[in-house]
Amino acid sequence: MSNYHNPVMLQECIDALNIKPNGTYVDVTFGGGGHSREIMKHLGENGKLIAFDQDADAQRNKIDDKRFVFVDQNFRYLKNFCRLHGATKVDGILADLGVSSHQFDEAERGFSIRFDAELDMRMNQQSDLTAKQVVNTYSEAELHRIFGIYGEIQNAKSLAKTIVTGRLNGQLSTVADLKNTIAGLIPRGKEHKYLAQVFQALRIEVNQELEVLKDFLQQAAEVLGTGGRLVVLSYHSLEDRLVKNFIAKGKFSGEVEKDFYGNDQKPLEAVSRGAITATEEEIKENNRARSAKLRIAVKK
Repeated sequence: MSNYHNPVMLQECIDALNIKPNGTYVDVTFGGGGHSREIMKHLGENGKLIAFDQDADAQRNKIDDKRFVFVDQNFRYLKNFCRLHGATKVDGILADLGVSSHQFDEAERGFSIRFDAELDMRMNQQSDLTAKQVVNTYSEAELHRIFGIYGEIQNAKSLAKTIVTGRLNGQLSTVADLKNTIAGLIPRGKEHKYLAQVFQALRIEVNQELEVLKDFLQQAAEVLGTGGRLVVLSYHSLEDRLVKNFIAKGKFSGEVEKDFYGNDQKPLEAVSRGAITATEEEIKENNRARSAKLRIAVKK
């Protein structure tokens, strides 16, 4: 498991879930099963854990235990599949967002700037849209939008134009094709950061990550029973902002709505003041923890 994916802030997540031995919990990003296995240790014989993962590779890590249910679906379908497995109200939901270490390390998946591979980046390998299609078929305006919004890239307009011009000479099929095409735009000394932002933008578009996250958060608020905990680990500001706003306001933008008596109309209450971050020791051992932000909320 640890080779597949080293779970970030494992103890903090378990503490945040406040696990009851006979409770029902959901791990919507199963991956290598690190968080799930730790949750199982705290469950009694009547406890239950439902785990979601749309990546076929994650199925190899399934836990052989009658209290464990594996759902091979995207967690945007949280509510339907919880209901299907008899969990209309649950005691805690954990989400470890983003890409697993395993997905980054599998060269052929095309997630990493370290390897040359086909531009893929699909978390669900059954889905149709790939990074190669985005790069080769999206209009200049669409590319400008995703690099500007999802990658927060300053020269997003020039980047989009360069890609559209570059693909006139032939399809951009691989990581190397893309890197070579945009080489002239990459700031000196900031190569890694810039390429990481480009890849982040493509990955978010391919997997519709922000739309999926919004669907998930709204459903999580419905699926949690009163006093149930929502625990979310995010790795970049776009995700964290959505999580923070939803916990604070019950929506993703604008002000919190109030009822006739002036009471806040929001389903969740923040448990921690601000986001929890990893310790220096954990960051030394697991570089992925460096950008992680953990937010905890309780269902009112």
